[in-house]
Amino acid sequence: MFTRCTEGARRAVVRAGIHALDAGRATLDTDMLLLGLAEVRPFALPSFTASEADVRERVDVGDARALLATLGIDLAAVHRRTRAGADEPGRWRLRRSRVRPLRVTLYGPLGEIPLAMHARKAIEVAKWKPGAVTGERLLWGLLADSYNGAARILMDAGVDLGRLVREAGIPRRRAA
Repeated sequence: MFTRCTEGARRAVVRAGIHALDAGRATLDTDMLLLGLAEVRPFALPSFTASEADVRERVDVGDARALLATLGIDLAAVHRRTRAGADEPGRWRLRRSRVRPLRVTLYGPLGEIPLAMHARKAIEVAKWKPGAVTGERLLWGLLADSYNGAARILMDAGVDLGRLVREAGIPRRRAA
C-alpha cells in the first residue's frame, strides 16, 4: 500500500506507527497520523500552523519519560542506541490482509500495529485519486471524515481549517 506514497507521506505514516507503538496502543489511530504529519510536515502549507508540540499536547502519547527519569533512565538515549535506522520508511510495510480485507497493518522493525478504522479510511481516501499519495492527500484523508477527531485537534491548536482546506486544494462538499 506504500507503493504510491511519496517519501514524506511514508515517513509521516511510519512516525505515526512508531508513536502508537511507543504509547502501547492496540491500533494506529488518526490522532497519531496527525501527529506524524505535524512532525514530518511532508507538505508546504503555511496555514498548517499546528506544531508537533501543539498536536502532541492534544494527543495521548503515553509518556513513559517521566517514570523512567525517576529511575535515572534517559529514554531518548535508549532510543538512540537501540533504534538506529528503525524509522527509515524503506524498512516498513503497509499491508492489507488477504483474508480480512478491512484489516490494514503497518509492519516494521519495531513491531506491527493494525490501523484503526478511521486511520485506514484516511489512507484509502488519500489514494482515491490517481497519482502519488502526498502529505496533502493524507491531510485530505484525515479531514474528509468529520468523525475521526483530526479537525477538532487542529482547530484546538488554532489552525484556520477553512484556509487550510482551500490552500491544500481539498474538495469541499456542496450543499444539496
